[in-house]
Amino acid sequence: MAEHRRGANLPSIGGFNRTVVLDAVRRSPNGLSRVELAARTGLSAQTVSNVTRFLIEAGMIAESGTVVAGRGKPRTILRLEATSRYAVGVHVDPAVVTYVLLDLAGSVVAETTTSTPSADDPAEVVRTIATAVDGLVAEAGVAGEHVLGVGIASPGPIDVDAGVVLDPPFLPRWRDVPLRDALAEATGYPVLLEKDVTAAVVGEMFLAGESSARNFAFVYFGTGFGVGLVVDHEPVRGVGSNAGDAGHIMVDQGALAGTPDGSGSRGEVGAAVAPARLVEVARDRGLRLTGGAAADDVTAVQQAWDALGDAIASGDEVASELAADAGTAMGRAVVVIVNLLDIDRVVFGGPFWSRIAPVALPAAREAITGSPLLVPKHPVAVVDSGRGADVAAVGAACLVLDAALSPRASALLIRR
Repeated sequence: MAEHRRGANLPSIGGFNRTVVLDAVRRSPNGLSRVELAARTGLSAQTVSNVTRFLIEAGMIAESGTVVAGRGKPRTILRLEATSRYAVGVHVDPAVVTYVLLDLAGSVVAETTTSTPSADDPAEVVRTIATAVDGLVAEAGVAGEHVLGVGIASPGPIDVDAGVVLDPPFLPRWRDVPLRDALAEATGYPVLLEKDVTAAVVGEMFLAGESSARNFAFVYFGTGFGVGLVVDHEPVRGVGSNAGDAGHIMVDQGALAGTPDGSGSRGEVGAAVAPARLVEVARDRGLRLTGGAAADDVTAVQQAWDALGDAIASGDEVASELAADAGTAMGRAVVVIVNLLDIDRVVFGGPFWSRIAPVALPAAREAITGSPLLVPKHPVAVVDSGRGADVAAVGAACLVLDAALSPRASALLIRR
């Protein structure tokens, strides 16, 4: 039986109770009556009545038909007004910046991309992103006052308190870019900054709703390799909000090591499965990939990666073996995390994942569930995200929705 957040009836926390009610309605696609809301949230009938009146007037929920349940008058059903508010998500990737606009239900209603600007001029970075955000909202026909805010998913490390992108290894010219506050000033929207793997895991959790697993790992396969973690329904951020760097886990690289017998070499999983590295290995194995030979050129790597994905889709044996080798290496790394946290679900996703997923996912699943080093005796589900290549941008927008819609116990604390 799904768990539901409980409310409180203190008049000083009306804002918290609104999020409790709105969150309950959001998680119920068929809607809820006021009686059901009171039972589900633990709020009094009068509190539910007051809160729902406010949310209806704000346009965030609406009365939608009635149902007959036993004796008494029919109950009015309340449903989420998904198009009443929106959130923007921005994913800063070394190759492109992806922008999405989500409605309250988490559905993508508009998206676009721009080339990633050089951070030699931070002001130019802000202008580029702000212009794209404003254009996305305008082209979708959404009024600015209906946008809750902008979430940014950036490669780490970041300084989340200062809102600064510090020095991502794959963005060599990005150093101390004050992205959050500058973008907030440029757009007029509240802005949240989060590490990309954390944004992805928040998106996965938010969009799954009540079906979200209590504990799981999200293997984020982008320009780099990272793992987002959820423990007891909360994303693990760490002291500096930079948790998730899993690329230094040592694994047997197998065939990726390049040894004659394909075994006996250990190395860091992040280096072994980096898309630039896999493109290089593919060419060494005789695959002709478009996109040029510059493995350190992110645009060239993206083009070559697409060609590799096409080869896998067409059944090319060499390309398929490479994808399987990569999936196996990732799976071996994930065994360490499954053992450490005793989790029962692993989700794979990220910008570079979908092209190799048909072959890499079964290989990763076998490497995890069939590992002789696996400690937990319970089943471990190994699945695709299903959020697509835009998972980090969608997750960034979900950060805004989550902050606005999900009740937080910390909101009840008395601040002096």
